[in-house]
Amino acid sequence: MRIELLGSYLDCLTMSETLEEIERIIDARKPTQHVVINANKINLMYQDEKLRQIVNSAPLINADGSSILLAGKILGHKIPERVTGIDLFEKLLDISVVKGYRPFFLGATQEVIETLQTHFQEKYPNMSFAGFRNGYFQTEESSEVVRQIRESKADILFLGFSSPQKEYWANEYLNELDVPFVMGVGGSFDVIAGKTTRAPKWMQKLGMEWFYRFIQEPKRMFKRYFVGNLQFLGHICKAKVQGLQKKRGNKSAN
Repeated sequence: MRIELLGSYLDCLTMSETLEEIERIIDARKPTQHVVINANKINLMYQDEKLRQIVNSAPLINADGSSILLAGKILGHKIPERVTGIDLFEKLLDISVVKGYRPFFLGATQEVIETLQTHFQEKYPNMSFAGFRNGYFQTEESSEVVRQIRESKADILFLGFSSPQKEYWANEYLNELDVPFVMGVGGSFDVIAGKTTRAPKWMQKLGMEWFYRFIQEPKRMFKRYFVGNLQFLGHICKAKVQGLQKKRGNKSAN
């Protein structure tokens, strides 16, 4: 079921339902951009109309952050669970081994991408990899990068860029890439390569992953998580008030 939440569409799917949908997308062979939303993405969408249009045009949109589940609860929407980007990323790799999908990895530094390549080749010795490339290239080099990915005949492209760059880039080159499923994975490459660490499971369950990320990089993440979280709560409050006013208006009209 697709709902509208804080100006964004959202598919209320479980992890298993999402994976089933992705398999259908890959089998159909039509280039498709996948996106996830969290508090930061919603904040960016309020400021960036282009990003809002790209996200809302995506055929598959998942709830990445616990903040989205909270917003859904307050605003009266039943969202079954988080489908985090990094968890979906890793589950898709497991499926790729079974289905014979060929993934391409684009993003992060050369050091990280080399570590990632070694790690995955050891973990998935039977997987056919379409390719690995760092994300440090000039805008004018994009056409060559796109050609490389297209000629690799990849089934899945994982983009290790930050937002909104990954959404912009995937949207601009989606049809030229000719990859059935294109997914932004943010900093997941850095986590798997060991450059950064993910929060312990208990913090993930409590919805405190953001705080764990903050204490690793307090200067860089202060604005995103403290200022940004307050902005996000403001969006929820405004939407709640508007919803209540609409209900009162409908009652008065009746």
